[in-house]
Amino acid sequence: MTPLTHAILIALADRERHGYGILKEVERQTDGRLSPGTGTLYAALQRLVEEGWIVEAPEAAEPDDDARRRYYALTPAGLEAVRVETRRLARMIEVASEKAVIPGLRLAGPIDDR
Repeated sequence: MTPLTHAILIALADRERHGYGILKEVERQTDGRLSPGTGTLYAALQRLVEEGWIVEAPEAAEPDDDARRRYYALTPAGLEAVRVETRRLARMIEVASEKAVIPGLRLAGPIDDR
């Protein structure tokens, strides 16, 4: 899973968002390190729809919103995919911690294997 895919799925984990909202949330969660162009973002969204990890929401999230905005939501398969990838990354952080790659780096708690 690419960093952009992971960030998009995390952006949709708490609520539906439109493309610009996803872009801003990806930038926020990565402190601006990931700032995809609109073409890159929409190509990724289309790929995630095709993979069944997200769906286009049938209605705008807010009644007074622009009707042209497309909102996206995470599917159960998308939630499982982001959980698997996040667990993998957490395990890598555990290993890096054991090897003192960044002194003092620790996860707050154990990795949930559910």
